[in-house]
Amino acid sequence: MPSVLIADDAAFMRMMIKSILTEAGYEVVGEAENGAVAVSKYRELKPDLTTMDITMPEMDGLAALREIRDQDPEARVVMCSAMGQQSMVIESIQAGARDFIVKPFQPERVLEAIQKALA
Repeated sequence: MPSVLIADDAAFMRMMIKSILTEAGYEVVGEAENGAVAVSKYRELKPDLTTMDITMPEMDGLAALREIRDQDPEARVVMCSAMGQQSMVIESIQAGARDFIVKPFQPERVLEAIQKALA
């Protein structure tokens, strides 16, 4: 069962992603409320996949993605973005993100992105 780390500054968003994933049989091993916490939890937990919000305090998702990929070039990260962050989405894919999901989340799309990233 793949392990997942969820990084989002909004607790309800983490909860929403967590319920979509646990219902589908994934194991959510950790949660992070900003990019800095995401980087340290990634190092500690070594999840199979990380979902990463783009806009977060302290360290944004793009910076966290780059740092995680520096430590682990094989890291699988799926970015989460609000509508209208297209340039950031392109930047995150160039920085090594496997896919992205747009808020508000549709469970089928979340699972599709995660299955694709883990494939």
